[in-house]
Amino acid sequence: MSKNKAQTSIRKALISAVMLVTALCLSLSISISTYLDVKEQKYLILNKLNILTEIVAYNAQITVLFDDRKTEEERLKSFESIPLVKNIHIYSVDELSGKAVFFTSFNASKTPPVPIKVDSIAELKHPRVGNDYVELIKPIIYENEIKGYVYIRGGLERLNAYINKKILIDIVLTLFVLILVYFVAKRIQKRIADPIDELSVLLQDVSKNHNYEARAKKTNISELNQLASSLNIMLTRTQKQIARHEKDKQEIKQLNQSLEEKVNQRTIALREANQELLNTLERMHQYQNQIVESEKMASLGQMVAGVAHEVNTPIGLGITGSTLLRDKLAEINIGFEQKTLTSTQLKRFIDDGIENLDLIYRNLNRAAELVSSFKKVAVNQDGEINSHVNVNGLLHDVVLSMRSEMQFKNPIVTINCDQDLAIETKSGPLQQVIQQLLSNSVIHGFHDNKENQITLNVERSKNELIIHYADNGVGVDKTIKNRIFDPFVTTKRGEGGSGLGMHLVYNLVTHALGGSIVCVDQNQQGAHFMITLPFSEEA
Repeated sequence: MSKNKAQTSIRKALISAVMLVTALCLSLSISISTYLDVKEQKYLILNKLNILTEIVAYNAQITVLFDDRKTEEERLKSFESIPLVKNIHIYSVDELSGKAVFFTSFNASKTPPVPIKVDSIAELKHPRVGNDYVELIKPIIYENEIKGYVYIRGGLERLNAYINKKILIDIVLTLFVLILVYFVAKRIQKRIADPIDELSVLLQDVSKNHNYEARAKKTNISELNQLASSLNIMLTRTQKQIARHEKDKQEIKQLNQSLEEKVNQRTIALREANQELLNTLERMHQYQNQIVESEKMASLGQMVAGVAHEVNTPIGLGITGSTLLRDKLAEINIGFEQKTLTSTQLKRFIDDGIENLDLIYRNLNRAAELVSSFKKVAVNQDGEINSHVNVNGLLHDVVLSMRSEMQFKNPIVTINCDQDLAIETKSGPLQQVIQQLLSNSVIHGFHDNKENQITLNVERSKNELIIHYADNGVGVDKTIKNRIFDPFVTTKRGEGGSGLGMHLVYNLVTHALGGSIVCVDQNQQGAHFMITLPFSEEA
């Protein structure tokens, strides 16, 4: 149950409004006036202190130059008649060290001395104003050389007393004006509120007794006359409306009866349509799951074909090297049997044999690495058991397994990841996600094989692992950016694109890995995806 709002009368509201506006205007006017006055007084004080400082600096040229402290002390005593000046320090510049040292000082009566300000010369070149003081430093210049410094500290007691006195006068003036406004507002509200009370009594009578024949009287206030005229018109129309309302009741009663019958018919039809829609959605989900599985198998088939192509190259080179080594060995054998073998032939055979064996070893080792990376990538993608995964190694293995598929666009893949970063997660789904993103960049992002770049930046926070995947291709079309993770969304419709790649990525990240993926819009070239995974580091 809602609480009733606080109520007030127009009499109180009128007086409160007048008093509030008057108080705000007075406060604003007095505040601005006081602020400007105080600002001007402070400006005059600072200006006066500047002038006094320059006078002292000018007079102290000779005394500092000839180290005449006594004359300068007698001269500074003349400032006793200036209440503004509280403390004066004069510093001379040591000719050997070039540093300012104390020369002489002046302290006004009943004013304690202040510490030496040698370390604050740079800060006090501009006046520093406190609550009850102002201080500044000016250099003593003789023949364009600084011979010393003058420090003056002035008191703001008189300014503060002036401010307090002005505030007190402003408060008294404000109270007087508010009292005067209060009595004026009382007379105004009585003249306005009485006719309003009469209208209120009339409305209460209409509301309680349904006396719609009553009419409001004219007053001596034009606005209230307009209100009374509008009220009379409303009462007249209400009378006519009540008569029409009684007539409409019968018509509405008849319409309700026919409407109930129509509602029942439409409800039955809507229920049947909803059931048909549910059946259609269930069939669509079945078809979607089948297509997603087909997409997984097609991705795996492409990867197997690519790895087979990559493995054939080093094995072919190994076979070529072994065949060449066999031919050389046959030549050496003939020469040995015929006793025509020379040391030069044997030396050349040894060199060629070492070179061919190195070639065979490198290519067989290359084939073994490809098969090993393929075994790591082609693990069971549907397993639900977490394993200890080195993220840097997994990313490099995926890139290695995709090498043949990416060689037509020849992108430079940069992986920025801590080599020792390891987490507990499902390696299969994570590998498939990276494969699909790389495949999308090659198929959709790059138009040629020039200056293509892919960057994988891996960051870790307290509870999350964040993978930034970015390329410098054509980027994501604005027309599908908001729907990129929806099924069957593709820019290669009719060119072999199914539109399920990014939908599969979304499902793997959100369901299999329990994370999230977003398409980052940074108004820059290329596509940028941010994958966030729950971080669970093995003990």
